[in-house]
Amino acid sequence: MTSPDGVDLPHRQPAPAHVRKATLADVDQLTEVHTLARTAYYTAAGGLDPADPSLSSPEAYAERRAAWANAVTSPQRFTVAAVLDGRIVGCAAMGPAAAGHVNPAHIGQLHQIHVLPDCWSRGIGGLLHDAFVTYLRRTGRSGGVLEAWERNDRGQRFYAARGWQADGHSRPGPGDTRYRYFQLTL
Repeated sequence: MTSPDGVDLPHRQPAPAHVRKATLADVDQLTEVHTLARTAYYTAAGGLDPADPSLSSPEAYAERRAAWANAVTSPQRFTVAAVLDGRIVGCAAMGPAAAGHVNPAHIGQLHQIHVLPDCWSRGIGGLLHDAFVTYLRRTGRSGGVLEAWERNDRGQRFYAARGWQADGHSRPGPGDTRYRYFQLTL
């Protein structure tokens, strides 16, 4: 990089992202991250139309916003935001397992994890995942559970690289598909 007066300047790396506890003031940004990430993986990987009401309707957006407000204020959930250069670029919500086939006293659930598509492959998801593992250890849980849309190959590769394994359980998903459950043992 060269300054206006022709002096060579060292290349500056962007500041690394950091993860912090999310607050009510973050809810709009958390909802936006969720909406953009969800739209990207449902349309790119799964062939859903970006105009699908579950992705683009004001009602669906309002439901996502209410869910994030609940996650931030719930005493049962722990919600974090990944911040890069002053903006929220990722988020995750975690808490005791809600999946009916595991014991919430021993297993935590990664309820949501999202990263803005323009920040994929930059380590943001890994930081959010690390926050979940820290949550499991801090709460004395021996493992975690999550669900991933069966067509979200990118997400499933991300989880597999971190030790998650399909546990054989699933539930219905959009477009005649399934959400598959995965478990992680610490």
